[in-house]
Amino acid sequence: MTGDQVEVRKEPFNPEHYYDDADAELDLITSRSMRAQWRYQRVGPKFVKFGRRVKYHGADLNAWIQKRTVQTNELA
Repeated sequence: MTGDQVEVRKEPFNPEHYYDDADAELDLITSRSMRAQWRYQRVGPKFVKFGRRVKYHGADLNAWIQKRTVQTNELA
């Protein structure tokens, strides 16, 4: 890829990155308080705890979103 080209991803999250629960990108999924409830209930995307910090792996977020994607019959 040359300097003029831009990488285009179809996935909303970088699959090689760990996202902190405070990262604004995660608000695309739901609010921070709802994610906390999901973690307590053991639902929602997979997460990893590092001490008190909660992290989400980008690949796990993308897989979670993909499982919930609904295909519709679009009329063109």
